Amino acid sequence: MTILISNTQLQIIYQHAEATYPEECCGILLGKIDERTKTVIEVIPTINVWEPAESIDPLEASSELAKTKTSRYAISPQDILQAQKSGRDRDLNIIGFFHSHPDYPATPSICDRDLAWHVYSYPIVSVVNGKVNEMKSWVLDDKSLFQLEEIQQVK
Repeated sequence: MTILISNTQLQIIYQHAEATYPEECCGILLGKIDERTKTVIEVIPTINVWEPAESIDPLEASSELAKTKTSRYAISPQDILQAQKSGRDRDLNIIGFFHSHPDYPATPSICDRDLAWHVYSYPIVSVVNGKVNEMKSWVLDDKSLFQLEEIQQVK
């Protein structure tokens, strides 16, 4: 599968990633899917609403739930619902969710894999010292393992 995205859309993602650094940015990709490609029509930057879970157990303080926005992201259900409604009115679907990895490679974490769904693309932007370093897109295979997805820039 290949994801088609314009330079303008990439710039929206990159600007969002740099503006939210050192926290993870996140957002929604609206577009169309056919047998071989996903075409991005709209990039919707969203607010990272991740909130660490509170626990009275000190052993859980280092757990995944205690992580902060510098290493985790969440998109509000309201933002997802609004994107779905907006897309439906234009015959578009949510085709992916993007986020950044501050000072970390553009490779999925275990948490990214555990929270991912098979049908979507997951572009990840590596931001090092506040500047975009690289972006890679990932999809889950039938064994729930991330596979690299080709990114093709279009005009």
